[in-house]
Amino acid sequence: MRARLAVSLHAVSVRRGDRWVLRDITWRLRPGERWALMGDNGAGKTQLLKLLSGDIWPTPSGNRPGRRQPGRTYRLGPQTTDLIEAKSRMAYIGAERQDKYARYGWNLRVSDLVATGLHGTDLLLAPIRPSQAKRVDTALRACGLRRLAGRRFLTLSYGEKRLALLARALVQQPDWLLLDEFYNGLDADFRQRIDAVLQAARRRGLAWVATAHRAMDVPQGTRLGLELVRGRIQACGRLRSADLERLRIRARETGSPRRRRAPAGPLLLRLSQVDLYVEYRAVLRDVNWELRRGEHWSIFGANGAGKSSFLKLIYGDLAPGLGGRIERTGFPKGTAISEWKRQVGYVSPELQSTYAINVSILELVASGRHSSIGLSQAPTQEDLKTAARWLRFFKLSTMAQRRPLELSYGQLRRALIARAMAAKPRILLLDEPLTGLDPGQRALLKGILGALMRRQLTLIAAVHHVEDLPHGMTNGLRLHKQRALPADSYFAT
Repeated sequence: MRARLAVSLHAVSVRRGDRWVLRDITWRLRPGERWALMGDNGAGKTQLLKLLSGDIWPTPSGNRPGRRQPGRTYRLGPQTTDLIEAKSRMAYIGAERQDKYARYGWNLRVSDLVATGLHGTDLLLAPIRPSQAKRVDTALRACGLRRLAGRRFLTLSYGEKRLALLARALVQQPDWLLLDEFYNGLDADFRQRIDAVLQAARRRGLAWVATAHRAMDVPQGTRLGLELVRGRIQACGRLRSADLERLRIRARETGSPRRRRAPAGPLLLRLSQVDLYVEYRAVLRDVNWELRRGEHWSIFGANGAGKSSFLKLIYGDLAPGLGGRIERTGFPKGTAISEWKRQVGYVSPELQSTYAINVSILELVASGRHSSIGLSQAPTQEDLKTAARWLRFFKLSTMAQRRPLELSYGQLRRALIARAMAAKPRILLLDEPLTGLDPGQRALLKGILGALMRRQLTLIAAVHHVEDLPHGMTNGLRLHKQRALPADSYFAT
């Protein structure tokens, strides 16, 4: 039996810009252990995973005479090993990696994507050998993906993509899985499928570190926990049932949703006998639906039901199949779709990965007035004034001069919604708006969305969890088996 990797951190710190994101972290991870890494957005969880994996380096903090120096150590049995060997024994999976394929248009076949895990590359750089093909087939089989081996990655549902990335990690035969908010955006069926894969891997001795905000996002079989608060270790040791209950309580603290009766406002949008295809595959059929001013719609459905595609249809990135019709009030047939898009804001977790650009948050929000990623020319005073006003509204004024990579996941989500609002839209489309946010950030954003809804903005939000909806949703639509069915506005998925 081969020796498995152990990792030790001693008093290490990490600085980003003018801010310490991790301070004096001392942590020992032994082979076969299974850890939950907990903490609010901005606490440093993702940075700690990247520190473990060797993707970032500790920030030097000076000599300490007479004391052991800060450092990171990897061991195989009693022997230390180098970073190259250690990295080959760890596999990182998170939304950041999943979104990267969409950002760069890397539409690999699923079997080829899994094969890239053999060498830890983003793209398949050489044909695989027969022995390697067997490993790929084993990983696909373990994740229930053999029938999808020939499909293109970007055509998969959100849950299927997550399973494909898990297969890519497993083909590497790692000692450790580093799972960054791995269950976010997944319905109950995909959660169960992933649980089954992880339990089989656990029986083979696989270890993991999984970040989580909710108790349901802690993989079964996790026995140890570490909590970060503002970049420092708050607690470390055995994961108790009380720790999981505390996560459940915090998730409930955002409050119970309140319904609101929708006034019969003027028509904004009508879909008539719409069939929707993506990559020549039917996603929705015979959709008949109206949107009126004053309504706020919840869109429910399992992974792959078509929620994101439905939002893109409304936004104008997708068009109905032959025979279907979209009517947009005030936009007669032949009007450029760009004119409609000026009236509609759209934000999704995938969009968030696009903004790893070197602009200030103030400039990022200002770019929303021109529907651009960044600014092609210097912002006007009116641009900056509008951006500053929305930063105040979203409680981000103190972040105005930071870069996107210097914000927490939740802060950047708020900044992107502020960017959408800078264009003064009539309709705001949000795809899983609270995915990846801690309870405090969820409560804050839900309150902000509620305030926007009271400003005559029409909100359409696609979610899995009822608790991710702000108060005041008026209508619901459930997407199931290619059909769009009326539902309660707080339908339990």
